[in-house]
Amino acid sequence: MSTLTTEFEKTDIGTIQIAPEVIEVIAGLATVEVPGVAGMSGGFAGGIAELLGRKNLSKGVKVEVGQREAAIDVSIVIEFGHRIPEVAGAIQRNVKQTIESMTGLTVVEVNVHIHDVQFKPADKNPQEEEETTAHRVK
Repeated sequence: MSTLTTEFEKTDIGTIQIAPEVIEVIAGLATVEVPGVAGMSGGFAGGIAELLGRKNLSKGVKVEVGQREAAIDVSIVIEFGHRIPEVAGAIQRNVKQTIESMTGLTVVEVNVHIHDVQFKPADKNPQEEEETTAHRVK
């Protein structure tokens, strides 16, 4: 991917360039800090990177960046029990505000894709589990 040099990023002493990967990381961090987001939903490459022990901060984020504008797609896993429209709206607002304040780019759209729902593990007493198994299997 190429770096961006916009007219407003030229200064008296040089230019400022923002790589698209930087925008992806900012969007990913802004997404996961929203309550109700269980995690990002990345593809095959993101899963491989995590298995190798690397933290992929741009997992589940796609950006299209022009000279002055950016469009962002985020793919998430939502926690069960949260209202999807409220969480998605909060993600859109947070990603837009964070990217615009940090980069000066105008965010024209933030598309939120929900790929899965994460259920909280049931709090079971290990003794109850053994009793249930004992009654079921004879």
